Amino acid sequence: MRHGKKHNHLGRQRGHRVALLRNLSISLVEYKRINTTVAKAKALRVFLEPLITKSKTNSTHSRRTVFSNLQNKEAVKELFENISVKVADRPGGYLRIVRTGVRKGDGAETAMIEFVDYNEAYSAGSISGAKKSRRSRRGKKSGAAAAAAAVTPDKQSNEEE
Repeated sequence: MRHGKKHNHLGRQRGHRVALLRNLSISLVEYKRINTTVAKAKALRVFLEPLITKSKTNSTHSRRTVFSNLQNKEAVKELFENISVKVADRPGGYLRIVRTGVRKGDGAETAMIEFVDYNEAYSAGSISGAKKSRRSRRGKKSGAAAAAAAVTPDKQSNEEE
């Protein structure tokens, strides 16, 4: 039984799974956005986000810890020098998974996984979206009609007394 075992084995033994996640992590750090399956993207997020959090503290210990997981000097250098600077003020949630449909060959659900701070289209949209006022689809009373509606209940209550 698999009670309480939460991580996805991805149909691989441990060594193969770790190698897969390392390679995906290195590619994501290098290119900032990759396409893969949804299951691999979710497993990659669980694997890489703690390493990104460690990269925020630029110490020898944290560099060695991250290197022991990634085994790639260039990826560690990129993570500590560029990515950690961009995500310094973010408390978590460094990666975004966007589902992109199904693969034609085997019907697997595919997804794009990317760094949140590196997609300018989403960042610009969220900033301009925050400045806009919310619109309602319900009918809105005009200023004069609203004032008249507000006055009439008071008049009715005065007449009843």
